[in-house]
Amino acid sequence: MEFQADAIDRVIKNTIDVMESSKYQIFEILQVARDELAALNKELQRVMEETDETLQKVDKLEQQYHRSRIRLTEVSRDFVRYTEKDIRIAYEKATELQLELMMTREREVYLRSRRDELQMRVRSVENSVERAESIGSQMSVVLEYLSGELGQVTRIVESAKNRQMIGLKIILAQEEERKRIAREIHDGPAQMLANLVLRTEIVERMLVKQEFGLVQAEVIDLKGQVRYSLEEMRKVIFNLRPMALDDLGLIPTLRKYVHDYEEKTKIRTSFETRGKEHRLSSAMEAAVYRLVQEALSNAAKHAYPSYVLVEITYQAQLIKIVVKDNGLGFNVKKISEQANRESFGLVGMRERVELLEGRMEIQSAENQGTTIVIHIPTNVEKGKE
Repeated sequence: MEFQADAIDRVIKNTIDVMESSKYQIFEILQVARDELAALNKELQRVMEETDETLQKVDKLEQQYHRSRIRLTEVSRDFVRYTEKDIRIAYEKATELQLELMMTREREVYLRSRRDELQMRVRSVENSVERAESIGSQMSVVLEYLSGELGQVTRIVESAKNRQMIGLKIILAQEEERKRIAREIHDGPAQMLANLVLRTEIVERMLVKQEFGLVQAEVIDLKGQVRYSLEEMRKVIFNLRPMALDDLGLIPTLRKYVHDYEEKTKIRTSFETRGKEHRLSSAMEAAVYRLVQEALSNAAKHAYPSYVLVEITYQAQLIKIVVKDNGLGFNVKKISEQANRESFGLVGMRERVELLEGRMEIQSAENQGTTIVIHIPTNVEKGKE
């Protein structure tokens, strides 16, 4: 066994060296992609501003050209009041405006085409950055796992495979959660704040031009944008750790989550409680909350139901969780044997329940909905909890 441990130790070290080298190359590629994305976004912003200016110029030239045509018609008809020189000046003015309008319209077409091209390139580079980040994150996870205490290799070899996988899944879940939070902040509050900065610059320009009526309307709209941004930030914070869980307890927090879930997914959702409600430990309430959250998330992603029931039952030394939907359903035995992405959520839930010394039962069949029943003892010792 010592020989096997030494051999595995050498293999792991060689693997780590190769992966470290590959990781740095991926990070270099990622940095180049990020730099390109930043340059493209800057160019896109410039083109969009120039496009807006060109559109305004086209509108202005169209009005001027229309007035010049009217003027030309007027002087051409009245030979008494206007001389040949007046007619020539009106004709030259109309021709000049027509030429400038044509050139500006061509510029507008070019800028629109350039804007569309840049937007496509930005999306493509964003996808490349996201893929590189995903690969780098996965490699970091594996390196962190392999770079652990190698003196425990013998024990790892002798331990069960499922314990190794649980540790790796926990790390992967942490990395995925970090990515999700970063993407949620980037796509939500960060984008809104950037938009607010741009809008304030517009307000500054209006103030310089003394367009106070437009400034007032813009400020009112900005106030609405700030409120919406604050609401989005509160949602991010709530998803990280619902403060109501500590303040109000499990049932009020779940009731609010179910209400928000129904509004977001448009799935009719009921929440019921049975037995005498009482406060559990903070860790236990957080665990129950996450189990219900995961079950509802799985239903929305995979089952496509029109109705979901969440039922919490308090018993003497037990809490029972039932999540039932009328969605597509699935073959329980087949899904349990497959380690695919669809079953990953159920596997994670089962592992959470087992850590709490509980049990989880899944009742489902194709086109017959799904019922998840979880029993968790509430008298678990604090050390185990």
